[in-house]
Amino acid sequence: MPLLSVVLPVYRVQAYLRECLDSILEQTFTDVEVIAVDDCSPDHSGAILDEYAARDKRVRVVHLAENAGLGEARNAGMRHVTGEFVWFIDSDDWIAPGALAAVADRLITADPDVLVVDYAKVWWNNKSRRSKLSGLVRAEELPRVFTLAEYPNMIKTFHVAWNKIFRRDFLVKNEITYPTGLYEDVPVGYPVLMVADRITVLERVCIYYRQRRRGAITSTPGRRHFEVFDQYDLLFERLDKIGARAEPFRGLVFGRMLYQCLLVLENRERVAKSDRREFFQALAKAYKRHLPSGGYELPEGQEGHRQRLVARGSWTRYRIARITLRLTNSVKFRKDKLQRKVRLRSRLRMRYYRQQLRRPVDKNLAVYSAYWGKGYACNPKAVYEKMNELAPGVRGVWEIKPGQEDSVPAGIATVTIGTMEHYKALARAKYLITNVNYPGWVVKRRDAVHLSTNHGTPVKAMGVDQLKFPAGLQGMNMNWLLKRCDRWTFNISPNAYTSEIWERAYPCDYETLEVGYPRNDSLANATPADVAAARERLGLKPGQTAIAYLPTYRDYEFGSDALLNVERFTDRMPPETVLLVRVHHFDRSHVAGTHPRVIDLGDYPSVEDIYLAADAMITDYSSVMFDYAVLDRPLAIYAADWSKYKANRGAYLDVFTEGPGVTARNESELVDLFISGEVFGETAAATRKVFRDRFCYLDDGHASERVVRRVFLNQPAPALPDAGAVPVVHTEQLQELRSVFDESQPRDLSTAQATTEDDTDISEEPSAVVGR
Repeated sequence: MPLLSVVLPVYRVQAYLRECLDSILEQTFTDVEVIAVDDCSPDHSGAILDEYAARDKRVRVVHLAENAGLGEARNAGMRHVTGEFVWFIDSDDWIAPGALAAVADRLITADPDVLVVDYAKVWWNNKSRRSKLSGLVRAEELPRVFTLAEYPNMIKTFHVAWNKIFRRDFLVKNEITYPTGLYEDVPVGYPVLMVADRITVLERVCIYYRQRRRGAITSTPGRRHFEVFDQYDLLFERLDKIGARAEPFRGLVFGRMLYQCLLVLENRERVAKSDRREFFQALAKAYKRHLPSGGYELPEGQEGHRQRLVARGSWTRYRIARITLRLTNSVKFRKDKLQRKVRLRSRLRMRYYRQQLRRPVDKNLAVYSAYWGKGYACNPKAVYEKMNELAPGVRGVWEIKPGQEDSVPAGIATVTIGTMEHYKALARAKYLITNVNYPGWVVKRRDAVHLSTNHGTPVKAMGVDQLKFPAGLQGMNMNWLLKRCDRWTFNISPNAYTSEIWERAYPCDYETLEVGYPRNDSLANATPADVAAARERLGLKPGQTAIAYLPTYRDYEFGSDALLNVERFTDRMPPETVLLVRVHHFDRSHVAGTHPRVIDLGDYPSVEDIYLAADAMITDYSSVMFDYAVLDRPLAIYAADWSKYKANRGAYLDVFTEGPGVTARNESELVDLFISGEVFGETAAATRKVFRDRFCYLDDGHASERVVRRVFLNQPAPALPDAGAVPVVHTEQLQELRSVFDESQPRDLSTAQATTEDDTDISEEPSAVVGR
């Protein structure tokens, strides 16, 4: 009778079988038998086994008449075992040189029921990693033999069969067999440790666990992975039979169930995408079914968060959480690598930039940028002006694209992008402020402060949420984007709604400044004189009614037919009506044409002037709806392609039920809304108030101050306004607008007053993806 019997189930492993057999048979320790079970393998594995059996009497082959699966193949092999101890080894793995001698020595000296050995994972590219057994127990600190009750942490060892050697009589006495189906180790790996009176550990790598790139059963997508729940049901049945000896470990086993099933769920090579929701729901049911009567203490950190979502049965939240975590980890893993992949037009300039990084940080220098250096605008402009007022010791300089230096007002310092002065400023400045993102090669220094102001309240899906939609990531590398967002020290949010989205869409380590949008201050604080000046700058005449049309762009198509036919629409409006058209800066394919009452403002530098000048606005899914709501003026949503937009780009809001006014699905409906005066009516005003209460409560004219005090002065920000503290609708103004369309009579709206003490959110232009 040999000391050790190796049971070797074999199925479709002809590429690896010889290595496995050789690793066993060529050991210096020879008191071993190999019971190789050909599980009706369709390849040449059976013939290889017969070949080895013919030349080595220690090998015996059992040919099964039909495929039975791994568990039954092990059971079949067990019926032929003659050795004192049994080792179940998978036939695509192999054992380490000297392992059998070390195993035999421990079996002889310790005489255990179960011997647990260490292993190492080996990938197809020959990279390897040892298991975490040594992190669970230190063999030198353990007695020669022990029970699980004495060292309960052992329950966390990998529950598979091949890292354990069993006394044959122990298996027979306890009627331990393997079930059919995948994950057959589950109902065996845990109970054997609970019922064993003598456990010992061999803390050396005895087996190499092959991580097959293709072809492993457990790495093949399919419905069979749902069998893991059947195996855990069987496990808990066996724990019931064990009785009191198993009770102390129910909570630990329950936790291992959650841990393993979540690993299966998150493995793209196992559960198909179309099955993941159902798998998650099955796990939530298993949670309720097997929750220990004494309760279960969730682990700390991300694992506890995942399990908490399982307990709640919240698939949507779980999916979002896992996407964000995966992308965050991906960014962290590639961070150093990405920073070395620098693309500059001049190596000399890059060398100069790196040299400047070695020089001290200029604590009184701030570099500003809006829309990748396009000009002096948006939230960065508002922060800059308030910084000059409250922190005059800090010098601000603006990066500007070549040829656009004249777009910046006189007296404001600039550096032209691509020049040595530009690289020096970016390298030395303590503060970098932008409403998009600085290039990927920009390094965040230890003492630097990066402020992301953003430039819109999100309607469309942003950041990692875009992964759920086909058009969301066109032309974008998400890893690059998140790597840039990792540099943010502060990230401005205009309201609680946006804070939640930003933290999910850009899962990076920044401080959220939920203070309102700085550039909205100019709208909230606007006076009648400011309104009149804006109208004059745009060429509007007294008595004209201005309607602004500001659509967003479609990532998936340009020049979309879903955009409004501005000339035809204007022809159907009263003669006093002027249409102010500003298409998104990413899509200039749709322009205003030559209609005398249509003004093309696509290149006009200040969107705030358009807001102030317009008596009403039309948009679609653009974030300008939040901006314009600061003024509490009539707003219509033209959503001709809503279903298509949601499916391709994704949206956080339903513009029909959550929008700030009236909504139309086609041009005729839109015209009727204006001609009938419904856009100016009380129902629209009530809808707008609900919208403003939800999104605009922080835009009270002091957002810039709150930002500057926190970022530049490190002071507590002034108290925030109460949610819902928004001004009442200007009924008289709305009645006057309605009369223009009802009576088609000229009205002088040049003195239309901007709402004061307004609290709304704003975005400079239709929202673009951060980092584009």
